[in-house]
Amino acid sequence: MNVLVINCGSSSLKYQLIDSETEKVLAKGLCERIGIDGRLTHTPAGGQKIVFNDPLPTHVTAVSSVLEKLTDPQCGVIASLSEIGAVGHRIVHGGEKFASSTLLTDEAIAEIEKCCELAPLHNPANLIGINACRELMPGVPMVAVFDTAFHQTMPEKAFLYSLPYRWYSQYGIRRYGFHGTSHSFVSKRAAEFLGKKPEELKTIVCHLGNGASLCAVKYGKSVDTSMGFTPLEGVPMGTRSGNIDPAILEYAAAKEGLTLHEVMNVLNKQSGVQGISGLSSDFRDLGAAAAAGDKRSAAAIEVFCYNVAKFVGAYAAAMNGVDVIAFTAGIGENDPSVRTKVLSYLEYLGIEVNPQTNKLRGEETVISTPDSRVTVLVIPTNEELAIARETVEIVGE
Repeated sequence: MNVLVINCGSSSLKYQLIDSETEKVLAKGLCERIGIDGRLTHTPAGGQKIVFNDPLPTHVTAVSSVLEKLTDPQCGVIASLSEIGAVGHRIVHGGEKFASSTLLTDEAIAEIEKCCELAPLHNPANLIGINACRELMPGVPMVAVFDTAFHQTMPEKAFLYSLPYRWYSQYGIRRYGFHGTSHSFVSKRAAEFLGKKPEELKTIVCHLGNGASLCAVKYGKSVDTSMGFTPLEGVPMGTRSGNIDPAILEYAAAKEGLTLHEVMNVLNKQSGVQGISGLSSDFRDLGAAAAAGDKRSAAAIEVFCYNVAKFVGAYAAAMNGVDVIAFTAGIGENDPSVRTKVLSYLEYLGIEVNPQTNKLRGEETVISTPDSRVTVLVIPTNEELAIARETVEIVGE
């Protein structure tokens, strides 16, 4: 079965067409500047990237353009839309309603709409993509795969905040966690790579990218994660602050003459390693600057690594031990120096790093030594493949 995976943003749309039997990516691409002017980048398997400056006034137009490219005689990879057996949609927030992926019915869509207030920047855009695909591909089964679903196994002690309980019962204020599709994929792949079953391992997944989160996966289930009610909580990130004293909001608002909305904008878009360094949210830029003697860039990297290590320690305690630590995502997969700094805090766990394998970038590998009491891996994430697998599982062959 060919599965079309859609990841729809407010002005963008990422896609991959995956053969679920071979798990080969037949084509992938990105629609940008939807509602502005439009740009579509399409890459067929084994071919060159092709850029189309097609007008994309709406998401329906964008989806239509994607379907045209997939079936185009010159750059397409299928003869007709009948070769697409199902569509998998990434949905950021499923609230407490969705603990797993689900077939997209009218009832399911109505429930996703109710979660829009929990993810106002993401869920409405995800729904636009769903509705566009339903309009252009009537009769093709569609599945919603939620970033939050994997974390619905967290116990109450992990997801409740120490706030008035009615805030949870009335408004749904609790820790939800994000990057669940990645955490699920990586923890399962880590077990498979080691010849184990997920149910046999206590695993800590470190999804380190511009957005970063850690997850404690105990015997195949998420029991804690660093992101919370929103993706702002947790470790410092590219531009997000991560955990801070909440009293800072009122204090900074008074000092800077800002509204609460403006302070939140600073926490989301002007903080993290970019805020500390004053230079960049990209660790490649920070690493180069630190090597050249820039102290603020060096400090930003140290703050990030220190906080990641603290969460690893916390999750080792939460699970009463850890068997596997898996690094993934842009930084986790490609920055050996960050991995080294994080792991330098964890020698008490009996971790020994293999400096040779740790030099590798973007490759699935063991970076700990045979004598290490905890196995440390690099596992490239593949959220699109995970979505395709979930879609096939729901739809069936």
